[in-house]
Amino acid sequence: MTQGRTLHGIGVSPGLAVAPAVVLESHFPDVPDRSVGPDEVDGEIRRLHAAVAGVVDSLAALRDRVRLRAGEEESRIFDAQMLMAQDPDFLGTVEHLIRQNHLSAETAYEFKALELRVAWAESASLRMRERRTDLVAIQMRVLRNLMGRDVDDGWDTQASENVIIVASELSPGMTVQLDRDHVLGLISEEGTRTSHAAILAHSLGIPTVMGAAGVLQQIRSGQMVLLDGRLGTVVIDPDPIDLEEARARATRRHRLELAMESMGEAPAVMPNGEAVTLMGNVDLPEEIELAARHGAQGVGLLRTEFLITGRAHLPTEDEQAAYFRRVAVAFPKYPIVIRSFDLGGDKFPAAFDAPKEANPFLGWRSIRVCLDQPDIFRPQLRAVLRMAAQHQLHLMLPLVTRVDEVLAVREMLAEEARHLKERGVSAAETLPVGVMVETPAAVLMADELATVSDFFSIGTNDLTQYTLAVDRGNARLAERFTPHDPAIVRQLKSVLAAAERAGISVSVCGEMASAPLLAVLLLGLGYRRLSAAPPTLTLLRWLVRNVPLEACQAAAAAALQARTASEVTEVLRASITGHVDVRLFE
Repeated sequence: MTQGRTLHGIGVSPGLAVAPAVVLESHFPDVPDRSVGPDEVDGEIRRLHAAVAGVVDSLAALRDRVRLRAGEEESRIFDAQMLMAQDPDFLGTVEHLIRQNHLSAETAYEFKALELRVAWAESASLRMRERRTDLVAIQMRVLRNLMGRDVDDGWDTQASENVIIVASELSPGMTVQLDRDHVLGLISEEGTRTSHAAILAHSLGIPTVMGAAGVLQQIRSGQMVLLDGRLGTVVIDPDPIDLEEARARATRRHRLELAMESMGEAPAVMPNGEAVTLMGNVDLPEEIELAARHGAQGVGLLRTEFLITGRAHLPTEDEQAAYFRRVAVAFPKYPIVIRSFDLGGDKFPAAFDAPKEANPFLGWRSIRVCLDQPDIFRPQLRAVLRMAAQHQLHLMLPLVTRVDEVLAVREMLAEEARHLKERGVSAAETLPVGVMVETPAAVLMADELATVSDFFSIGTNDLTQYTLAVDRGNARLAERFTPHDPAIVRQLKSVLAAAERAGISVSVCGEMASAPLLAVLLLGLGYRRLSAAPPTLTLLRWLVRNVPLEACQAAAAAALQARTASEVTEVLRASITGHVDVRLFE
C-alpha cells in the first residue's frame, strides 16, 4: 500500500469501498444581525418555539425512518435529540436575549448556540464531546427553520452515482438518510466506535472509517478513495497496485468465507481433540440472531448500555427482564453472561444527572455508579434474578478493582432475592457472579478476587487502555493501542493462573478475542473460552480446527519473552505459517 497517501482511522463498520469522494462542508447558515422593535419581541419568541416544534417533528419522522431501516433500539437515539432541542434552560437564555436586546429569534439563537458549542467542545468529558455532534445537527436545523430553509442536515443525501462521503462529523440523522444504493462508504475526522453515527452505520451495513485525522485537508471532492472498514485505512487516489491489493484482500476474504461455509456445523475442536467454547458478544438486539446464526455457544458478554445510551428515560425492571428473556430464549442450552450497567465515561443516559469530570474514564463509572446509585442498580438485579429462575443467567461486574465491591453486590443481590420471594415473585435465590478483569489492579488482586467470584472474564479493551495509558477512542494513538503488547500478554498469563488455582472458569471477551492472530495467542496461553463479535465466530471456529495446539503454545511462549508488540505479531504470524494462509486475516 502506498504509505504517503494512506490515512489511518478507526474501522467502525467492515467492508471495502472504492468510489469518488464527496466532501461535505457543513457550515452554519449565514445569520444576519437583526434587531426588532419592542412590539415584535413576543412574535419572535413565538417564532422561536414554532421553529423548535418543527424540528422536533422532523426528528420524530427521522426516528420512524430509523425504526424501519435499523430497528427500534437504534431509533431511540432521536428521543434524546428531541429532548435536547426542547431544553428549557437553553431556550430560556435565548428568550432572555431576545427580550433584553430586542434581537430577532435567529440572531439570538445563533449567539447562544455558539456559546454552548464552544463549552461542549472544550469539555474534558468524552461523552459531552461526542454529543456535540448531535447538538450541532439540532442547532443547524433550528436555524434553517427560522430562516425559512429546509430543516434537513444541509446536504443532498440522495446521490445519483456511487460515492464515498467525507465529513468532519457524521450525525445520526444524516447517516440514516443516506441513499444506500449509491453511498458506498463513510469517512469522518471525528467519531469513535461508540458514537451514534457509528452504531447506525454498522447496523445499516455501510463500510465506515472514523477518527481519520486530516481527511478534510487531504481529500477533495471528486478524488478517488479506497477505504477498508475492517482495517480502518483510507487510501487517496489509489494507484493500480493499491487497487490490486484491495481486490486480492477481497478475494482472500471471499475464499475464507467459502472455506468456513464448508465446515457446516462442525464443533470448535482443535486438531488434538481439545474443545474450545466460542461465545458471542452482544451489543444490540439485532446481534442476538446474528450470534445464533454463527454458532455462538451462548453469550459471553451481553452489554446493557444500549438500554440507556441516548434514551430520554432509564429502562424499567420489566423492560430489562423482557430483554434478558429474549436473549436467553435464543440460546436455550447455553449461559448468558449479563454485564451490569457500565455507566460513566461516555455512557450516561440523557435523563441522568451525570457529574462533569476532568477524567471520566478514571472517574465515577461502571460498578462505582451502580453501587452509589442503588435506585438504578437494584431494578437490574431484580430483572436478572427473575429471568434466572428459568434461564442460565450469570451476572458480570465491570471495572472491579476491590474485593469489597464484589461483596457489596452479592449482599444487594441476596437482599433483592429475599424481597422477591417475600412478594411471591418467581425468581432465582442466587446466580453466578463474576468479575471483569480490566485494570492492572484487578490483575494484581486476581487471587483475592477469585475467592469471592464464580468466574473471571478479561476485558482486554480497558485492560489495554489502563495498562498502556492509551485512550482507545483516540485515533491519533491508534498505533499505540496494542492489546498484544508484552505487558498485556504477561497479565493474561497471570490471571489465567490465578483462576486455575481457585478452580473458577476464565474467558476473554474483549476485542482481542475477535482478532484471529490474537486468538491464536490466547489459545496458546491456555484459554479455552472466548467471547467474540458474532461475525468473527465462524472464522474463529475455522481457526481452532486448523491450527495445531503445539503451534499456538510455541507462539505464546515466544510472546511471553518478547519485548515489543511488533515482536509478538511476528512470532504469531510465524507460528501459523504452514498451517493457514496468514494473508487471510488481512
